Amino acid sequence: QLQLVESGGGLVQPGGSLRLSCTSTELRLDYYTVAWFRQVPGKEREGISCSSRGDTSINYSDSVKGRFTISRDNATKNTVTLQLNSLKPEDTAVYYCAADLGAPCSWLIPPSLYDYWGQGTQVTVSS
Repeated sequence: QLQLVESGGGLVQPGGSLRLSCTSTELRLDYYTVAWFRQVPGKEREGISCSSRGDTSINYSDSVKGRFTISRDNATKNTVTLQLNSLKPEDTAVYYCAADLGAPCSWLIPPSLYDYWGQGTQVTVSS
């Protein structure tokens, strides 16, 4: 059930930056835990960051900690962004945002617990 829309992916050189956005016209995202996942062909979808309802908890996987930053747009209350800095070739993947009313915020939470998803946006890091 796709009710989220991701944008901002693209091709970037190693060391570069991208800003991904996740929005919804149907959900008030400030009521939801919102997470970012990524997936490469042949591998499971990997949780990398999340922001709890009310932004009381933010979490990152070890693979992106210190390089990626998740934030909410407090003005619109319906956009969650993921700033990707110091990108590496191994960050190449399709990035998805997901939302759920009851999920706790942890990058370890499996994707099956999230009810709402976007279609994904491709991030390619290559020289």
